Amino acid sequence: MRKAIATISFVCLGLALFAVACYAQQDKSKRPSPPAQATLDLGAGKSVTVDYSSPRAKGRKIYGDVVPLGKVWRTGANEATTFVTTADITVGGSAVPPGSYTIFTIPDKDKWTLIISKKTGEWGTDYPGTSSDLARVDMKVSSLPTPVENFTISFDKSATGGTMSIDWESTRASVAIAKK
Repeated sequence: MRKAIATISFVCLGLALFAVACYAQQDKSKRPSPPAQATLDLGAGKSVTVDYSSPRAKGRKIYGDVVPLGKVWRTGANEATTFVTTADITVGGSAVPPGSYTIFTIPDKDKWTLIISKKTGEWGTDYPGTSSDLARVDMKVSSLPTPVENFTISFDKSATGGTMSIDWESTRASVAIAKK
């Protein structure tokens, strides 16, 4: 009898572990806010890469409703948005050494603030506070000619580095990135 109970317990435990493993392996691309990536090639094998989740507008008013103005926003959806540089760079004039970071923003009508946090690994909504900030830099805000359905982070390359842009709804927030 004990042997049968032990066998049944072992099988149940195995099935539970299998179910957890399958759940963890689910395809993230099928999420309502699928994963996306933007990379800026700085040359000589150096780059800046941003991994984020891309929510959809779905007819909603974004800034001032879904995304509150004047408050720290996780800048995307799901897991925290990561910012990885393999080179010494400046972002909006602030020095950023090679490493992995988390980015947040404070959107406002006329100006955005980009927050580069030294703390990594948190869920997207868990801003760790100013004590973990590496830098806070101003972003330029402009209007897009046509609305953007999918939240997008992209890079435009230049001779000295590039520009990182965040586009959604009818707003673009951008900041210069340069190699040191």
